[in-house]
Amino acid sequence: MVNTNTVIGFVGTGVMGKSMAANLQKAGYSINVYTRTKAKADDLIKDGAAWKTTVKELTNDSDVIITMVGYPSDVEEVYFGSNGILENAKQGSFVIDMTTSKPSLAVKIYEAAKEKNIHALDAPVSGGDIGAKNGTLAIMIGGEQEAYDSLLPIFQVMGENIILQGKAGAGQYTKLVNQIAIASNMIGVSEAIAFARKAGLNPEKVLDSISTGAAASYSLSKLAPRMLKEDFAPGFYVKHFIKDMTIALESAKELGLSTPGLELSLNLYKELAEKGEEDSGTQALIKLFEQ
Repeated sequence: MVNTNTVIGFVGTGVMGKSMAANLQKAGYSINVYTRTKAKADDLIKDGAAWKTTVKELTNDSDVIITMVGYPSDVEEVYFGSNGILENAKQGSFVIDMTTSKPSLAVKIYEAAKEKNIHALDAPVSGGDIGAKNGTLAIMIGGEQEAYDSLLPIFQVMGENIILQGKAGAGQYTKLVNQIAIASNMIGVSEAIAFARKAGLNPEKVLDSISTGAAASYSLSKLAPRMLKEDFAPGFYVKHFIKDMTIALESAKELGLSTPGLELSLNLYKELAEKGEEDSGTQALIKLFEQ
């Protein structure tokens, strides 16, 4: 059973992972960290986290391993192979992939882990940099009930809306549902702001009027104000949203589902990335509508 003596290994300390790991530290857990760029983990190390030079070393020294990396290829790299997590994790330990990745890869990890008596969950999140800092993320989980129950105290440090959605891969499918919903919404928010400005309205006042009505959404209340301030720092990278939407589109096609809104949003974000905005936050989409 997980308790404050449980040692957590955290792989990936980017925009969101860094805050998630910091919250676990504040909750009293001992943390091991590994990331490709050590400087990204400096604050965690200063606060007492132990730096590990390889994924293998981190895995050997941890009871629970959490991964929050960039792409499915990164997930493959850290989980498989002689130096990967699954080859080096202790029997009975837990692995949690919180990256937004492919449902099929989540199932692959689960099945490989089960053969080694390792408990695996896929647990992607939503809420951006703000949710990660505040410990208010939505966490969508796939895997076995017993593993979920054991790890719930850890999830409760990082998030508030925590739901076991089903068997392995269900967490990833749920996150893709989330991204599909956001995709068209971001177009609507960008168009709405561009329209308000073109009509000579005060966009801040417009947001005050519409953000609590039927148009309300996270994108409208949290990202639209950043658009108005021309604050395009990444709470969530354009390049990672493109990755998520690509996975969602591939999955939709596998399911025989047409998703025209998703396709349009993906094409617009690819255009935005081609203009040099791949490392900007997703709110930079407004730039395409106000050129």
